[in-house]
Amino acid sequence: MDSDTILKGALLIGPLMVAVVFHEVAHGWVARFFGDPTAAQLNRLRFNQIRHIDPLGTIILPMGLALSGLPVFGWAKPVPVMQSRLRNPRFDMIWVALAGPGMNLLLATVGAIALGLFSSMGLPPVVLAVAFMFISVNLFLALFNLIPIPPFDGSKVLGGLLPPALGEKIAQLDRYGFLIFAALILVVPRLLGFDVVDKVIGPPFEALQAFYLRIAAMVA
Repeated sequence: MDSDTILKGALLIGPLMVAVVFHEVAHGWVARFFGDPTAAQLNRLRFNQIRHIDPLGTIILPMGLALSGLPVFGWAKPVPVMQSRLRNPRFDMIWVALAGPGMNLLLATVGAIALGLFSSMGLPPVVLAVAFMFISVNLFLALFNLIPIPPFDGSKVLGGLLPPALGEKIAQLDRYGFLIFAALILVVPRLLGFDVVDKVIGPPFEALQAFYLRIAAMVA
């Protein structure tokens, strides 16, 4: 393992922690707006990263993926949302679910502006690299979470749009979320030769990344 790979893994941890923590807090903010104060009552709407860090999902897995040269993904401790406390549980949950990916797209915009400004200021390449990683991590996290199967946010969007009985069946699969995630990343590519990240996430990721880099170039 070369030093460049280790450096890349180290530089990714900061942007990823910000991305996943803001993602989760956004869920809680929107849930509170629509009537569920659970996250606020449990003091989970602050950006104190210690409260949100999941050792496996926020540190160990992302670092391992980065050092292996694989797409980096991770998660924080989920902010608790009680769908039954929302004013219109079925449809309000759609907005709660979209809040996380939406926050990541907003953060990617901030990252693009920062990258443009940093470039115009002639800051060191390592600073530009972190800004670029910040954009990429947020875009990847937003798109991955929009996959419409549990445990991702996209499944909650789909569940709210489908007939209630079918939506409930999808929600019941959340308990198998980690197994589904592992199957998508590890099992499906090996057994079926279908790389979900490359085939499903790759094209929109590259298009969005090019768009945000154009924003950075305009700022610079």
